[in-house]
Amino acid sequence: MMNIESIMQDLLEKRKQSGTYRSLKILDSKAHDFTSNDYLGLAKIDFLSGEDHSFIDNGAGGSRLLSGNKAYHVEAEAFMADYFNAKSCLLFNSGYVANLGLLSSVPQKGDAILMDELSHICIKEGARLSRASHFNFRHNDVSDLEKKLNTVNANNIFIVVESIYSMDGDEALLANIVELAKKYNANVIVDEAHSTGLLSNDGSGLCCQLGIEKEVFARVYTFGKAMGAHGAVVAGSEILKSYLINYSRQFIYTTSLPYHSIQIIIKAINYRKLNSELWKSLQDKIEKFRNQLNEEINLLESNHPIQGVITGSSENAIRLANFLQEKGFDIRPIVSPTVPLHQERVRICLHAFNTDESIDELCRQLNQYYS
Repeated sequence: MMNIESIMQDLLEKRKQSGTYRSLKILDSKAHDFTSNDYLGLAKIDFLSGEDHSFIDNGAGGSRLLSGNKAYHVEAEAFMADYFNAKSCLLFNSGYVANLGLLSSVPQKGDAILMDELSHICIKEGARLSRASHFNFRHNDVSDLEKKLNTVNANNIFIVVESIYSMDGDEALLANIVELAKKYNANVIVDEAHSTGLLSNDGSGLCCQLGIEKEVFARVYTFGKAMGAHGAVVAGSEILKSYLINYSRQFIYTTSLPYHSIQIIIKAINYRKLNSELWKSLQDKIEKFRNQLNEEINLLESNHPIQGVITGSSENAIRLANFLQEKGFDIRPIVSPTVPLHQERVRICLHAFNTDESIDELCRQLNQYYS
C-alpha cells in the first residue's frame, strides 16, 4: 500500500510535467494591479474609520439558527432585498458557498439542471451535490440550450448561468434565456458575481438592468469582487429563503458573518449608488486598453473589465505572465483545468484606479511581446 503523501507527490509531479502546477505568489506591492477582481477599487477604501460605531462583536458566535442570528443580519438582508429588487435575500459567507447551498438543496431527485458549460466550478459542484440530473449546454448557445430543453425529461428544470462569465468576460443572453424558460416552464438561476456593483445602473446587476429580475427564480450576488468586501446573498422569494434556512447545509452549519463584514457591504453598496461615474471611468479604460492592442493578439471579445489574451497552452500562458510580471504588472496565467485545453490565457482585469499611463505601458509591453 502506497503512503498517501507519496500518492500526492506523484500527482503534483504530473501537474508540474503538464505545466499546470499551481503555487501561491506574493508579487511586489508596487506592481500595477491588473489581476484582482476589485474592479472599482472599493477594497482599498476604509469605510469605517473615523465613524462612531458602537462595538457589537468580533464574530457572530455561531450559526444563524443558534447564537449567530443578529439584528444586523436581518436589517442587512432587508436592505439588500430593496437594493436588488427582490422579495427577500439570505446571507451566505461567500458566493462559492451560496451557489453550493442553493444548487445542492433546491433541485430534487427527478429534476434536471442545465448549466452553461463555462459556469464557475461552484455551480458545477453544487449541481453534483444535488440529487438532480445535470447537463451542460454549449457556452452562450441558446439553440443548444433549447435542444437540451426539448430532450430532457424532468419534474422541474433549472437553467443556471452567470450574468458575466468569470474567465471570458462575456455577457449571458439573459433575455433569450428567460424567454426559453417561460416556453419550457423552467426555473432560471443567475450568478451575478461579476456584475454586482458594475454596469450602467446602480450596480444591482444585469438582471435588474434588463428588468427581468422578477422572472428569475434565484439570483446570487457576491460582494468579494466589485464591492470590495466579502460574503454573498441569494435573492428570491420568501419561500426560497425559508427553504434554504431549513435545507441548505451550507447555511445551517456555518458561523454567520460578523458585524464588521456586514457594515462594509452596506457601506460599499451605498458608495456605489452615489458614485455612478466609477463605471463610466472603467468603461473608458476598457476601451482605451482594447484600442491599443495589435490585431494579431488573440484577445477575447469583452466589454467587461475581464480581458483575456488566449495563448493556446499552459506553457505559453505562464511564459507571458512571467514576462509581464518582470515588467512590473501583477498579471496571472489561467491554465487547464480552470479553462479548457488550448484556451489557456492570461486574464487581465482592468480597474477604475488603473492609470492611463499604466494601461499604455501594459499595451506597449503586450504589443512588443507579440511583435
